[in-house]
Amino acid sequence: MNKNFILKILGGLVVIGVVLFGLIQFVPVDRSNPPVVSEPNWDSPQTKALMERACFDCHSNETKWPAYAYVAPFSWLLAHDVQEGRQKFNLSDWARKPGEGGEMIESIQKGEMPMPIYLPLHPEAKLTPAETDALIAGIKATFGAEGGEEHERGEAGEHGEEGEYNEVGESN
Repeated sequence: MNKNFILKILGGLVVIGVVLFGLIQFVPVDRSNPPVVSEPNWDSPQTKALMERACFDCHSNETKWPAYAYVAPFSWLLAHDVQEGRQKFNLSDWARKPGEGGEMIESIQKGEMPMPIYLPLHPEAKLTPAETDALIAGIKATFGAEGGEEHERGEAGEHGEEGEYNEVGESN
């Protein structure tokens, strides 16, 4: 084959690739952050701070959308992960869709959460072993050791009715 012919083919493929990349930018992606409706009754400010660092971007309505969240196809992947995380449990709409402490702890202990693919671009979400232990203890204190039924019924604890949620703006 002729070298010029191969270069024309490669050039054409590059042009097609650039055009397609430009066109996919017009595919709409939902990057909304609905209002915060309710949140868990945190056992301590430290637990909430650790959850904000490691969990809130995918499991709350307070997602911080980075610059790459506006570039397809990365925007599609990120929006999908956030939507899936909010469906699993949403720390900003706790009354509607509470999660279970036991399941959260298991995911953290297995290294499944925060998602390994998330950590390189969000190093602040990487918790030290001591922070991970503190987060797990805080989840147990906030949601119950198992995150199970007895806790969701509102078993009383030193911080009030645990398992209940706080309406945003109300004090405990």
